[in-house]
Amino acid sequence: MPQTQIACPRCKQMITANVEQLFDVTADPQAKQRLLSGQVNHAQCQYCGYQGRLATPVVYHDNEKELLLTFFPSELGLPVNEQERMIGPLIKQVTDRLPPEKRKAYLLKPQANLTYESMIETILGKVGITPEMLKEQQDRVQFIERLMQVTTKDVRSELIKQNAKIIDEQFFALFSRIAQNALGSGQEPLARALIDIQTQLLEETEYGRQLKESVGELEAAQHELQEAGQSLTREKLLDMVISSKSDARIRAYVSLARGGMDYVFFQTLSEVIEKSTGDEKTRLEGIREKLLGFVADIDKQMEARFKQAQEFVESLLAQEDIEKAVTANLDRFTQDAVDITQQMLKESSEKNDYARMG
Repeated sequence: MPQTQIACPRCKQMITANVEQLFDVTADPQAKQRLLSGQVNHAQCQYCGYQGRLATPVVYHDNEKELLLTFFPSELGLPVNEQERMIGPLIKQVTDRLPPEKRKAYLLKPQANLTYESMIETILGKVGITPEMLKEQQDRVQFIERLMQVTTKDVRSELIKQNAKIIDEQFFALFSRIAQNALGSGQEPLARALIDIQTQLLEETEYGRQLKESVGELEAAQHELQEAGQSLTREKLLDMVISSKSDARIRAYVSLARGGMDYVFFQTLSEVIEKSTGDEKTRLEGIREKLLGFVADIDKQMEARFKQAQEFVESLLAQEDIEKAVTANLDRFTQDAVDITQQMLKESSEKNDYARMG
């Protein structure tokens, strides 16, 4: 992500920051995530310690949801005609990217937002996230900020105890994204501090201990599957699952060997259950129920990942200069995106439709 030299809002020293004004989800599906996660338009000054959102105009567009939002920070103190002069070219970019049949009436009436928060609430509301849910996420962010401000482990432990109810899966996911963003933007001291805090959270919270156990079980399951190597069969995989001592180990097998858990696998498990009696039969039925739930979860995650990858590839194919677009987005190519591209190339080859792939 390109960085821009800006003056720190507090001490005026020159610092680098990721500044982005146009978030066109239709052309760039990842834009929403960058906006909502705080990866952009956020200053972190290594000189005076300032941290905060940058006062910059924002235009957000989603053609599928017929959403065109604008936000102009009041602290910039510019008259309306100057605001329109700055935002106008961004809206023109949005319109120019769309084919004529997708240029609808909403483009003529951008929704102006008086506050940044109201813009975010509107975006999230379109995907079913309520203000209450947003408030919970804000509480998590504020708690993480407080943890970062505390320098002693004892005081941090007390804060962790007081906020135990919000330290859940969503909290750790948010914490992980913040740490990754810090590392990705070259803020190594901050990233190291966050890793230290994460270690303490893993040790001192109930969910943290569960997460730590899951990681350990995942590593153990991976080692066992690697040892089996080419000799791994559905029967051996089933034996591993049945021998699992914890739900975390079962989930680990599902995440690593989902491909082997097909109809034949579950049919074999059902046959084993039918031959069992008493407590053992009850135990195996419980394992089957857990397996089905874990498999459904993994399938949903894979479906979401592939959908995101497909939207990314489709956004590149919609550009006038596909080669230039691909080169500019090489760092965003995941394995899923590569797989989708190969699948599209195969389909184009079968249909002799090479124009679509540039």
